[in-house]
Amino acid sequence: MNRTSADQHVDPPSSEARRNAEQRLALLATPAGALGRLGELAVWVAATQGRVPPEPVERVRAVIFAGDHGVTAHHSVSAYPREITGAMVHAFLLGKAGVCVLAAQHGVTVRVLDIAVDADLDVPPEVTAFKVRRGSGRIDVEDALTLEETRRAIAAGEQIAAEEVAAGAQLLISGDMGIGNTTPATALVAASLGMSAAEITGRGTGIDDSTFEHKVAVIQRALDRAGDRVGDPVQTLAALGSADIAASAGFMAASARAGVPVLLDGVISVAAALMADRLAPGAAAWFAAGHRSTEPALSVAVDKLGLTPVLDLQLRLGEGSGAVAAVPLVRSAALLLRDVALLTDLMPNG
Repeated sequence: MNRTSADQHVDPPSSEARRNAEQRLALLATPAGALGRLGELAVWVAATQGRVPPEPVERVRAVIFAGDHGVTAHHSVSAYPREITGAMVHAFLLGKAGVCVLAAQHGVTVRVLDIAVDADLDVPPEVTAFKVRRGSGRIDVEDALTLEETRRAIAAGEQIAAEEVAAGAQLLISGDMGIGNTTPATALVAASLGMSAAEITGRGTGIDDSTFEHKVAVIQRALDRAGDRVGDPVQTLAALGSADIAASAGFMAASARAGVPVLLDGVISVAAALMADRLAPGAAAWFAAGHRSTEPALSVAVDKLGLTPVLDLQLRLGEGSGAVAAVPLVRSAALLLRDVALLTDLMPNG
């Protein structure tokens, strides 16, 4: 299956349900606008479900796409060594990573997949079932992936989305794990929005000033090398991305096509969302931003996607953690629109 062309427009969530949800919100026994962002979230949930009032958001599933990145092999762009990626895959499987703790609290299913970890991990076969390659190319001097690998990664993401939808997901989350992954993510955002590395590069896992300056230079060299190819989303992912980010983009695009909303996490997730919207124009209407991280590229990208983050907790963990932390608010929003009385029902002659 090859759905990587950018001409497959995605139908938006139900406009009729959105109108009905807005009308119901206005009739609730609350002051006008009192629910703020919760009211906006409730309307979005109703529109994505195509029903008013919306159903409770009970079945939330998070998929963590793990992969390594060539820039870490020759450049210091992260505060941690790439060997951490494989170690963290084991932590996810044990339920001991940060996102796992949050997910356990909030009833979110977590699935981790080795898409491009630069190691042969001793893990159950289902974890490596979609592996595209070990690591990725060093994007400042070579492409991250071949075009064939890029298409395979996108197709893998589509298949994974299909499996999660078939499992009954009402809301999906795309998490990430990969040391150095803010470097290709930032490059993808910059390329998609026509910006320079200096304008949007952040400090990732908390790098010092000299490492930060080096990271900016690496990203700018990558952008210069990619050149005009960034006009095409598949070429952009091949030149500047990685297999895990390409799989995440395919996952989000396919989720939107299937009419299942996605709650975005940090800058890697948002970069993949930006690419998903390029692969499947209109997909962004099915996305909500879980939180605003400390990465400048995230703020620029969510603005481009027309999204307002639910939380702003200065998180930069990744893994899908910020999105999972926002799940209770999404659930609360849907329940408020469903269960708060209508003002007319409370009036003596209503």
